[in-house]
Amino acid sequence: MKKENRKLAQERRAEERRIMEQRKKLKKYLAFGLPVAALIILIIVLAVYNSNGNSSSKENDTSESSTSSTGNNATESTGLSTDESLAVKNGDTVSIDYIGSVDGVEFDGGSTKGNGTDLVIGSNTYIDDFEEQLIGHHPGETVDVNVTFPENYGKDNLNGKDALFKVTINGIYQ
Repeated sequence: MKKENRKLAQERRAEERRIMEQRKKLKKYLAFGLPVAALIILIIVLAVYNSNGNSSSKENDTSESSTSSTGNNATESTGLSTDESLAVKNGDTVSIDYIGSVDGVEFDGGSTKGNGTDLVIGSNTYIDDFEEQLIGHHPGETVDVNVTFPENYGKDNLNGKDALFKVTINGIYQ
């Protein structure tokens, strides 16, 4: 009887060791796998949110422009076109990147830092004839835009200065 009890006890301990080893493996997988799975899910959710957020913001732009008193429907767009056969024209909404410099030195606030920005050509939201100098150019082109800051621009290092903006036309909203 003692041998049987001893053998049963050994089998129980062996089974407990197997269970403990399985639990250790499971803990190891969970410790690594759960954060990775959570990160993947987060990336997917952000990607879906961003794609929905971009389209909904365009829908908001469209509804605002269609109800505006000016009747300018230039912001009604279905997407950004990089078709190089298109040319920028007055009223187009374009995506651009730029780097501005005065006397060959870049200045604070004079760059999109590669993040891009949208601009409605003819809106006169940029200084001087910045927008007009983009007319006739195509997506993918880099254009030298020469402007002069107004005397009362508000920044001493820019007041009345001539500036050069290297503008890349990323695309035209269609």
